[in-house]
Amino acid sequence: MEPTRTEPSERGLLGGVSIFADLDAAELSALERAAEVRSYREGAVVVSQEEPGDALFVLVRGRVKVVLYGHSGREVILSIFRSPGDFFGEMSLLDDQPRSATIIAAEPSRLMSLSRRDFQAHIAAHPRTALRVLTELSRRLRRADEVIGNLALLDVYGRLAGKLREMAASEGEECEGGILIRQRPTQAEIAAMIGTSRETVSRALSELSRRGYLEMSGKKLLLRRTFLREDAAASPAF
Repeated sequence: MEPTRTEPSERGLLGGVSIFADLDAAELSALERAAEVRSYREGAVVVSQEEPGDALFVLVRGRVKVVLYGHSGREVILSIFRSPGDFFGEMSLLDDQPRSATIIAAEPSRLMSLSRRDFQAHIAAHPRTALRVLTELSRRLRRADEVIGNLALLDVYGRLAGKLREMAASEGEECEGGILIRQRPTQAEIAAMIGTSRETVSRALSELSRRGYLEMSGKKLLLRRTFLREDAAASPAF
């Protein structure tokens, strides 16, 4: 897949990436010149687990998922990146270890990449970027600890409720009826995030809908405010 030039609408994207927030226009422009942009079809592998890490990636548009595969081929989704400016791949550039997970384009996507050489040269010249990377790594580690704890301590209903509230907080929009998520993950993706089957997620969502906690229409998911209260997570399992 050949790299392409940035389009006019993509220029300045790096200015919205959290780890580059301290850079001035000239520094951002230099980074942009060093970056390559590639397009990926749905289902394409961006990076594979255990391969050497040679680039940092920034999402331009589309949606990518971070996955692990069990020996049986079962997929576990660790995270989904969908917002322009989301970045990934920095960890193996810092510790020189292989990639820790596989990244797959969940829909046609466009990604900007910075090579290991350019990224490490930038870090050496701009230590505040390194501090911002460490802050983001700490945030992701705390989130991983929370996910591990939920998988160990909560039943399927509790894990689903927690995932839905997380999506509401990170990408939901306030509306008259509650919190609207315009592009919810598929039921199979939700199942892979919370460690259960698609059929179980389907039954649980149907029951939540029957109880009036949520409404689904196509990719849209409306969460009622009664569901978003903490005590909703304590409802009996199905």
